[in-house]
Amino acid sequence: MEVVTVSPKFQIVIPQRVREAAGIQVGQKVQVIVYGSRIVLIPVRPIQSYRGFLRGIDTTVPREDDRL
Repeated sequence: MEVVTVSPKFQIVIPQRVREAAGIQVGQKVQVIVYGSRIVLIPVRPIQSYRGFLRGIDTTVPREDDRL
């Protein structure tokens, strides 16, 4: 776990190990979400980077009967 300090301008520096683990690059946008008293930072990735991420997924799932 990393600890950061909030500056007088309410800024923080994301530690290098966290940046590298999350793949955050300079200038990249990060989505900020608040859950109760927690703050979550989620790197925003271009939609093109998700292309093919479901390749090989099993699509044979049981479906509800359409006949009613």
